[in-house]
Amino acid sequence: MDELQNLRRDIDAIDRRLVELFRQRMDVTRWVGEYKRAQGIPVLDQERERQVLQNKGELAGDGLRPAVITLYQTIMALSRRQQRDLMGQGADNPGVRRWLDAKAAQRRPVASPRVVYQGVPGAYSEQAAVNFFGEDVDAAGLEQFEDCFLALREGRADYAVLPIENSSTGAIRQIYDLLTQYECYMVGETTVRVEHCLMAPKGASLDTVTHVYSHEQGLFQCERYLNAHPGWKQVPQADTAGSARMVAGSGDITKAAICSARAAELYGLAILARGINHNSHNTTRFVVVSPRLELRPGADKISTLFVLPHEAGSLHEVLTVFAVHGLNMEKLESRPLPERSWQYMFFLEFTGAPGNPAVSDALHELAQTTGEFRVLGWFRSNLD
Repeated sequence: MDELQNLRRDIDAIDRRLVELFRQRMDVTRWVGEYKRAQGIPVLDQERERQVLQNKGELAGDGLRPAVITLYQTIMALSRRQQRDLMGQGADNPGVRRWLDAKAAQRRPVASPRVVYQGVPGAYSEQAAVNFFGEDVDAAGLEQFEDCFLALREGRADYAVLPIENSSTGAIRQIYDLLTQYECYMVGETTVRVEHCLMAPKGASLDTVTHVYSHEQGLFQCERYLNAHPGWKQVPQADTAGSARMVAGSGDITKAAICSARAAELYGLAILARGINHNSHNTTRFVVVSPRLELRPGADKISTLFVLPHEAGSLHEVLTVFAVHGLNMEKLESRPLPERSWQYMFFLEFTGAPGNPAVSDALHELAQTTGEFRVLGWFRSNLD
């Protein structure tokens, strides 16, 4: 044990020297930032940084090369952040200003709100609206996801409840794409456990079915069950509950729908099989979207979006922000940017409470580090 304590004292002594050297290095990089500001030179010199990393890796040798490169990537990210502040790329940053303006225009939660969702009664989205707002919610189904965003923009609804990801099939890409197009904010989230049922008009049986209708996600989530019936033709529809309503209206015992048991009850269909989705823990996450920012009690999750330059190390610099401030990143999703080949919009969520200085600093630095930065919302995590 005495030997271990001696070794730890050696490490502490080395760390004191490292910290002093790091302080000296940051003093020098601050002067570099002053020079760049005076000469109008950009903060990032990609070729210079690439050469520095190569040189430091060669100094370390094969055994420590990856670790030393990672160390210097972090050190240089901190230096760039320092220089951006010196060069005035902070308070006047468009992303920071957009966030501050949204906070200034925030609203209180709407009492007795008008809520929209995509689909018809019996849809999982309707159940999500009930989960979040209560049984007496004034909720209306619309035909398309974009119709929900238009209703918010035009003042015909106060909130939209929209599916954003599924535990089996991942992100729902249309919602992410629409969030980039419309100036809306996430103000809450809820989950719905998915139990898909195969349903058909009364008098039908598994032997009479020839066509199965559902949303493409519903068909995919029941793929294993459907593959056991290769004679059935799978027909994608706009939503699950709409499929149930269509099948009920047809009265055709050759047609079946995949939807919730609630939809079968609403539309008078017979359930031929229950729980046919292959993942019994299949859950869909829904977000509550508002035309204005709200900061509700208990808010502890922040959702952001941004574009990164097509440069080596740009994503690493973003990840460094969370390591430096000790914040937990929960989700990172990317979507291709239309009309910009091989460039991507990133959606990033992390945890943090309002009033936490580390969160404020992280948002500031993300805006500096990325392009087209937006805060999509700050809300209470609810992933039961």
